[in-house]
Amino acid sequence: MFYNKSEKLNIFKTAVILAGGKSSRMGFDKQFLEFEDKQIIDVIAEKLYTCFEEIIVISNKPEFYRDSPYKIISDEIADIGPISGIYEGLKTAKGEYVYFIACDMPIVNIRFIEFMKDRLIEEPKQCCIAERESYIEPFNAFYSKSLLSKVEQMIKADKRALKQLIKASDTLFIEEEKVKSFDCSFEMFMNLNTKEDLDRYIKTYKEI
Repeated sequence: MFYNKSEKLNIFKTAVILAGGKSSRMGFDKQFLEFEDKQIIDVIAEKLYTCFEEIIVISNKPEFYRDSPYKIISDEIADIGPISGIYEGLKTAKGEYVYFIACDMPIVNIRFIEFMKDRLIEEPKQCCIAERESYIEPFNAFYSKSLLSKVEQMIKADKRALKQLIKASDTLFIEEEKVKSFDCSFEMFMNLNTKEDLDRYIKTYKEI
């Protein structure tokens, strides 16, 4: 199936922020990270609202978001890693393609997101994933609802690795050199895993 650019708003309606994980290296739950008196998850969502109509947050602590403007979903299947978030997001989201990002990835590159949308319109695939050297980036990425049954089968077979899902799917890979034209240092894939990461992020972005 091929899409006209005029159909863009209809097929790219939803962004999903995954707010699960154990956060063991940070020392506290990363979905509660703050930057300039805002939850980082709100910083991410504000940026994503410029190019998506719906924001879904998948969290194991839905009570924390009681007054938030987002659609909040808990993992139906707990403690199996991010594949459960992919499953819940694909099951619930509007539109054909769903954008996924983690709650500890505060740098949202709208130009790159729009580029991925355009590429998927030109060349429809089941995933759109960035490559870096021999590594693939499972987040800051798009997944198609057509993957839902495959994800469900993997969960039932206790296969949890997103890399395995991506490799087994009809995936559009964005090569490293093209990614660098949007972000030469790959900062948009940065995770805040430790307090030192958070301190560096705060220092850098307060100085901009």
